[in-house]
Amino acid sequence: MLSQNGIPTAEEVTSVLPPAERLTKGPVAIAECFQNIPCDPCYHSCKQGAIQEFNDINERPQINFDKCNGCGSCMSRCPGLAIFVVDATYSDNEALVKIPYEFLPLPEVGEIVTAINRGGQAVAEAKVIKVQNTKVQDRTVIVWLAVPKEQMMEVRHFRVKEVR
Repeated sequence: MLSQNGIPTAEEVTSVLPPAERLTKGPVAIAECFQNIPCDPCYHSCKQGAIQEFNDINERPQINFDKCNGCGSCMSRCPGLAIFVVDATYSDNEALVKIPYEFLPLPEVGEIVTAINRGGQAVAEAKVIKVQNTKVQDRTVIVWLAVPKEQMMEVRHFRVKEVR
């Protein structure tokens, strides 16, 4: 339970996921923002109009999955690092999970990392496909991970294997 241990319940997670058929159409953002707080930079950063306008700045973001193209512009604007992009069409066996990352050292492309779930438990090994670090991202790097498809909705962070 989020209020007791910081981990959302299965019901809370399910409430923000795109429909299964949307996942077959390419990358899509998922906002795992579970608390009503005064925040709306994701709405202002979405050029597709996929994040619905807030009636109250304390509302949680709502994504129109049909409008979302998975560009990820909202990810680096989220101060809570609560937005992820999932691409189930990456390959037959793997999905691409794009994760906001603000730690050092940065992983390297090709590196194998330990993919972890919302509770901090290791769930798979993942390969770093891309480390996106541009000036417009304002120091929030986006790390692209290839993960086993069956883990794409569980993987939400990672650990490097060793400190370099």
